[in-house]
Amino acid sequence: MPDATAPAPTPRPGRAVTYFEDVEVGAVLETPGLTLTETHAALFGGFAGASTGGEGTVPELLPLCVSSGLGWRIPKAPLAVAAFMGFEWQFHLPLRVGDTIRSRSYTTAKRGMREGGVMVEHRDIVNQRGEVVQSGRLTLLIERRPAA
Repeated sequence: MPDATAPAPTPRPGRAVTYFEDVEVGAVLETPGLTLTETHAALFGGFAGASTGGEGTVPELLPLCVSSGLGWRIPKAPLAVAAFMGFEWQFHLPLRVGDTIRSRSYTTAKRGMREGGVMVEHRDIVNQRGEVVQSGRLTLLIERRPAA
């Protein structure tokens, strides 16, 4: 939970955000695709200390990280996330360099609290053939809209 004495985080001036009140349960959001390259795998491996598992393979957590970044490319203001509370994640199919991924997500539940609200997001990472390669559930604490 956020510290009640600390000021609430404020979005950058001129940048819109999506507050808890704006989150729609069931609304599907889909990112554009990104083709995974050797460079993506090498940079992620060097940064995270992750092995690629072999020539042409992609580190397992790279698609989850990329999908989070791709979320900034949808035509909707980013969530006003106060805290990342946890996730459950499953790996269904391996990915290889040259595969193109995109993310499809939707809110499955939300519960208001005094300081904000908890939302649960289901996310699928889909390859160029439409196969779900990874999926899971993220739990986030989202800020409420500031009082006017």
